[in-house]
This record gives sequence, structure tokens and C-alpha cells, in this order.
Amino acid sequence: MPTSPLEVYFPVLIQILLAAALAGGLVGASFLLGKKLKNKVKDMPYESGMVPIGTATERFSVKFYLVAMLFILFDIEAVFLYPWVVVYGDLKMFAFAEMFVFVIFILSGFFYIWKKGVLDWSKTQDED
Repeated sequence: MPTSPLEVYFPVLIQILLAAALAGGLVGASFLLGKKLKNKVKDMPYESGMVPIGTATERFSVKFYLVAMLFILFDIEAVFLYPWVVVYGDLKMFAFAEMFVFVIFILSGFFYIWKKGVLDWSKTQDED
């Protein structure tokens, strides 16, 4: 049985060093052994088949970010609901109050994006 912190974490350190060495070795081997050809086929867009138009620094609509915020809100809610359900039986009213506050925060974000019109999919960009 390990007695000191060094003995406890030594296997983890060895695993990290081995993983770093393996990753570095594989990347280095592919760099040294891989073909370095430049041709028209390699410069084509991958899978989408569409040739890029414009630059990569184009601005996105604010609605794009608001939809992303909507997905993040519901992902965070799902992540926090599972542990809450597990400990609800032990914490009783405290857990209920904490979840009530959490749901209020989630709903405030939801109502914000609702007021911004993110959930109105029928609106076009020109109607804003």
C-alpha cells in the first residue's frame, strides 16, 4: 500500500509520460515518413465539395451566437440535473431551493433569447 503522495501519484506520472512520448513519437514519425505532395486534389475542400468563397474572417449573424447560447443553456441544465437527482433524497428542501435558483437562472437566459427572436425561425435576416 502506498504511504507517501509520491508513491500514490507515481503511476499517474508514468502514464502521462508514456502517453506524451507515444503521441510525440507518432506525430514525429508521420512527419518524417509521410509524403509531402502538393497537388490540386489535396487543395480541394474536404467532404463538403464547396469551394470556399471570401475570407475566413467573415462576420456571423448575432442569431448564430444566440442559438449557440441556447444549446449551451440546455446542455448545462442537463449536466447539473443528474447529480441533483442523485442527492435529492439526502438534501431534501435545500436541494429543492438550490434547483429552484438554478432553474430561474436557466429560464432568464431562455427568456432573453426568446425576446431577441431567436426562436422565431420564420423571420428572415431582413425583418430584423
